[in-house]
Amino acid sequence: MRKILSVLLLLLSLKSIAGTFDQIQQLAVRRVPWLANHLLFKKISFSAGMQAFELSSKGDQIVIGASDANAASMGLNWYLQYYCHRSISHMGDNLSPVYPLPVLKKKIHITSAFKYHYALNYCTLNYTMSFYSWKDWEHELDWMALHGVNLMLATIGTEAVWQQTLEKFGFSDKEIKAFIPGPAFNAWWLMGNLEGWGGSVTQRMIDRRRHLEQKILARMKELGIEPVFQGFYGMVPRALKKHFPEAAIRTQGEWTGGFERPDFLLPGDTLFHRMANVYYEKVEKLYGKSIHFFGGDPFHEGGSTKGVDLTQAGNLIQTEMQRVFPNSTWVLQGWEENPRKELLAGLDRSKVLVLELAGEKSNDWERRKGFDGTPFIWCTVNNYGEKSGLYGKLQLFADEVNRINTGQYKNLCKGIGVMPEGIHNNPVVYDLMLDLGWREQKVAVKDWIKEYVQYRYGSNNDTLQQAWKIFFQTVYCSFSEMDGLPENILCARPAWNIQHVSAFGKRKRNYDTAWFATGVRLFLSTYASMSETETWLIDAIDFSRQVLANKGDVIYNQMESAYAQKDSVLFKEKANRFLKLILVDDSLLSLDKNFRLDSWIDAARALGKTPYEKDLFEKNARDQVSFWGSDNPATTLHEYANKDWSGVLKTLYFPRWKMFMEQVYQQLCGQPNELIDYFSFEKDWALKNNISSATIHIGSKKAFLKRAINNY
Repeated sequence: MRKILSVLLLLLSLKSIAGTFDQIQQLAVRRVPWLANHLLFKKISFSAGMQAFELSSKGDQIVIGASDANAASMGLNWYLQYYCHRSISHMGDNLSPVYPLPVLKKKIHITSAFKYHYALNYCTLNYTMSFYSWKDWEHELDWMALHGVNLMLATIGTEAVWQQTLEKFGFSDKEIKAFIPGPAFNAWWLMGNLEGWGGSVTQRMIDRRRHLEQKILARMKELGIEPVFQGFYGMVPRALKKHFPEAAIRTQGEWTGGFERPDFLLPGDTLFHRMANVYYEKVEKLYGKSIHFFGGDPFHEGGSTKGVDLTQAGNLIQTEMQRVFPNSTWVLQGWEENPRKELLAGLDRSKVLVLELAGEKSNDWERRKGFDGTPFIWCTVNNYGEKSGLYGKLQLFADEVNRINTGQYKNLCKGIGVMPEGIHNNPVVYDLMLDLGWREQKVAVKDWIKEYVQYRYGSNNDTLQQAWKIFFQTVYCSFSEMDGLPENILCARPAWNIQHVSAFGKRKRNYDTAWFATGVRLFLSTYASMSETETWLIDAIDFSRQVLANKGDVIYNQMESAYAQKDSVLFKEKANRFLKLILVDDSLLSLDKNFRLDSWIDAARALGKTPYEKDLFEKNARDQVSFWGSDNPATTLHEYANKDWSGVLKTLYFPRWKMFMEQVYQQLCGQPNELIDYFSFEKDWALKNNISSATIHIGSKKAFLKRAINNY
């Protein structure tokens, strides 16, 4: 009660100085109450459509002048990071009080070269956010605001829109819920890749996501962040053809892993106009009229375009969007060959934004001549499936942003963005990317990263700086041949000659792993002065985890060599070392909630109110990080979202590898054995439930890290 009263008194005392940016003042109260009553916000005039902020000191106050609420929150973060050496992240916060407050000797003026600062991939909403509570979303949205994000994917409540739309077209409750997927698989439903997987959902689940989306949208509006909601682009349930057998509906075939896609309703059919009109009316009814951006990609990652006039289809999809939401913008994903050239040809390009997803590798903005003259946002994916691993082409990001900003497509590039499939990893990547949108000159990351280290840990420790210099030269180096993070052999489905853990990844390291381990030893040597800092502890675990993953490669190769030599004694020795390494990794990762299976499972079960919901949510959580789906043993999606997490290592990867090694040893000893059915083992693992949480104390963290220092 005393804490609540103190916060209320602080809010009352701030009311007179909050001015135009009350909600940014509230953000400061939530995250940095020690700074909040020293802030004075004011509105500054600036060129229409551009963003800017100013920082200055006035007595014991920090004056933040800004063009809008979004720029004001970015200004607050700029002061926190570069003057107070404090930061907020997805992997720990460093927001402890700073006294006395740093004084700015002169006014700082920062301008953004871009209109938009974008965040989130459809996949992020599942690999990271499937089981977010409102508390999680509050932190997420504050992070977005503080990093200058002013355009963000927000499609959480699309289920309710579809439910109310399909009811209008005669669908039964059972049919509707067979169309809607479970909470860990919405992304691929919205992208037209699958339907129904992970269900059957309940009405309470649909209602909860609707209420959550309404809260998210309200907070985004306060923080100056525009939402990208889901548009109607022709994706319809396969059951629609039973209700309307005469309609022009095209089957879309299978997506990756053996999933049958939803159908596509031709935009030229009168039913398309009717459904689109109802769909957008329901969006307006549920979420308001002030949505100005809609996502939705026809033929995402394949699908059949047979018999589809793409130019006409694009024009009609956009026309229906504009009918209910005039002047709205269609946000398309620049991924593989999408958006198709023919589809773009039918659009009013002044009302289109293309998101260049994987700018760090695809270079489509240049190859496709600015997407044939279409406004675009340059983004990085960086992480697929929220797999564990250190990775990021940091200098390449800075170089490409500068190259775009000084090249022939400068006027078409409207923004910079982050589109990771999972965002709970590599915080340096997302900080740098969003920072680049506010830099007028090309950034030398080797210099920028010195400031990052200081605000990440709240210390300018020289040894930390030396360690990060090595990280910049290894895991965060811009090797041209690197495409995605190197995967962890410990997480692989057992076999010989494993080149990748997931079907779309790779194991190869392009950096000097011994040099990286030297950097980790340096980092851990600062234990005595840094171990009480949350961000340091999280990174110490993550960097150490990467060293163990790299050791796993070495032992696996030794084990494979022993097998090739038919040396059963040597094989058994290496196999035991490999299994022990898995358990050591599991113990290391148990030290923090960011690396534990039970954190993921607990969040899933906490969202359920009935035993059915709790078990369904847990199954969604387990499916995603193991065999993923479908029920086809030949699925290529198994391990796509593999997790180097405590709990997964011990209960899934360890026994799986142990079965393999016992079988191989029997072969070397001339004993017959049967093939192992890994898929059935993985499915059985996914059906388990109600894993209990472990309690980890700071003392055990210190003890383990002390041992880690000696072992590395």
